[in-house]
Amino acid sequence: MPSDNQLIFADHAVTGAVKLLESYGTARRTRAAGERMDRVSLDPAGRQPQNFDSAIHKGHAALFREGLALLADAPRERRAPLEEMAALAEFLADRLPKLVDEWHAHRDTLRASGRLPSPGA
Repeated sequence: MPSDNQLIFADHAVTGAVKLLESYGTARRTRAAGERMDRVSLDPAGRQPQNFDSAIHKGHAALFREGLALLADAPRERRAPLEEMAALAEFLADRLPKLVDEWHAHRDTLRASGRLPSPGA
């Protein structure tokens, strides 16, 4: 049986997870008048992944490239981490919009087949 500390930790972990999901726009917390506990509902339609915006990754790549310009005369091993981060950011900026499109097509197929409910259903 868990101790009181473990229960408190679990409660804090759930609260933290709900706060994180709220910040993503994926979860909503409500409380009816007179209730002492929150009700949490998930909203997949509101789930637009934060890091799927290619502009974010383009900005990161530009920032990494600025850092590399400042290290133009530095040894290769010092520049290597920034080179890799710039390459990753550029890769994500290129691939994520395509991945989002693929997801939307896949989701629509699942909805059409009845394997996923349609919005509002």
